[in-house]
Amino acid sequence: MAPNIPANLTAPIFTFDVQSGGNFEAETRVILLGHGLATGALAEDGIAVCNTKEDARRLVGAGSMLESMFLAARRNAPAQEIWIGRVADAGTAEVRTITVGVVPADGGQGILQIAGENISVQIAAGSTADAVASALAAAINGYYNRLKGYSLPFTATVATNVVTLTARHKGVYASGLDLHIPVLDAANAFAGVLTFATTTPGAGTPSLTNILAAMTDDPFEIMVSAFADATNLDLLDDFLGEVSGRWSYAQQLYGHAFYPKVDTSTGLITFAEDRDTWHLTMIPMLSGGGNATPDYMWVSAFVARISPWLGGGSNGDVSRNQTGLVVLDVAAPRDRGYWMDYATRDVLLKGGVSSWSVDRSGSVTIDKIVTHQQTTNGAPDTTFRDIQSVFQVTYALKKFRADLAYEHSNKALAQDNPSNLEAITTPRDIRATLFHTYQSMPGVLKNAAAVLPYLVVTIDQDNPNRVNAQIPMDRVNALDIFAGLANVYSQFTSSAATASL
Repeated sequence: MAPNIPANLTAPIFTFDVQSGGNFEAETRVILLGHGLATGALAEDGIAVCNTKEDARRLVGAGSMLESMFLAARRNAPAQEIWIGRVADAGTAEVRTITVGVVPADGGQGILQIAGENISVQIAAGSTADAVASALAAAINGYYNRLKGYSLPFTATVATNVVTLTARHKGVYASGLDLHIPVLDAANAFAGVLTFATTTPGAGTPSLTNILAAMTDDPFEIMVSAFADATNLDLLDDFLGEVSGRWSYAQQLYGHAFYPKVDTSTGLITFAEDRDTWHLTMIPMLSGGGNATPDYMWVSAFVARISPWLGGGSNGDVSRNQTGLVVLDVAAPRDRGYWMDYATRDVLLKGGVSSWSVDRSGSVTIDKIVTHQQTTNGAPDTTFRDIQSVFQVTYALKKFRADLAYEHSNKALAQDNPSNLEAITTPRDIRATLFHTYQSMPGVLKNAAAVLPYLVVTIDQDNPNRVNAQIPMDRVNALDIFAGLANVYSQFTSSAATASL
């Protein structure tokens, strides 16, 4: 009964062996993978826990990709444990110009929107184009959203009437950064005055190899990558694989990777169908509709919004339908024609692409988040299509492992235990533990009584130190669709109701 107190003591003693009785508590860590700045304290290819916007600014620098990703995530998950991983950039930084043309003689307020943030310049009557350009460059460099913590993804310089913007990081990602002159209730003094051009397109794609290696064997159940190129997605898929990756028997660390993708609906489906895996999830944006929010912020906000539920195995949150959750700090496409209608969402989901909606107030809401799984061994399979399934299995396997460790570690193995010795466990005992653990997760697994006859535990015929177990897992399903028949009557009678059944 007390394994640390020897059985052959002779001298009198009253003593206790103190051990934990076991108390399982699941953890769900988020790690954001993106670029940081050299001004930050976090080195390239380094990872660190990040709790506040002040931490983000200190670690990866003001206006960096990672700072924006963290801020968007924190806004949507105020209590989530969030880590950041600084991926080294590579290639060429994008350079754009803003040319100031003829300025309105009466001046006025000019608003330029950069990556969804409004930059305001008050133009005095009679101001020259050169003066306005200088004021605009100063406003860009000095911009800071004190309420939310955002800075801009560009730095600015000025020469005569031309403002030159340089992306803070190297790479093709910057081609998606949005510049827009919004329509205001009053006249926008920048309307028809500013001309945009890209003089040096961003070039280069980073590699996630070093940052994934830096994660070693630390658990990260939710991984958010800013990069959607095929090479990095292959790295993530392999990193999470069942043979030798984080889902393998040798690691048992689990995890899932999310990434953004901007394309037409056809392009999104084609891209997803080429990646038949349940380890990756795309959070899409439709190209051409005017996307103010950078894709790396878009994916961070979406994933953070559902992260508390994905970690909620004990109370059943992990199994919930997620439809209608409002995602903060992301903007709907400016063109309403690019808001996903039902037909578009249905086709995207069938193709392994997650979907979203826009509500009556213009807020972006989650519709359904799915993985890329299409088949298993060439046969159609949707077992791991819904994102809930991945995290239900993650929670259940961790719980099974914890309970088995609490009850059966440091035991001897026998086919039976007629003397009920504490040091011995049997296949029957292990099966009982597995069944009780199954029953203890009603928000994750269902039909325990039906599963019991098929829960098998045996001692291996070739290795008497090994137990083999087969554990059917019938997961709880999200309520996604309600299909009702509304019978309408001019005069309701019981006979008419019976006839309609």
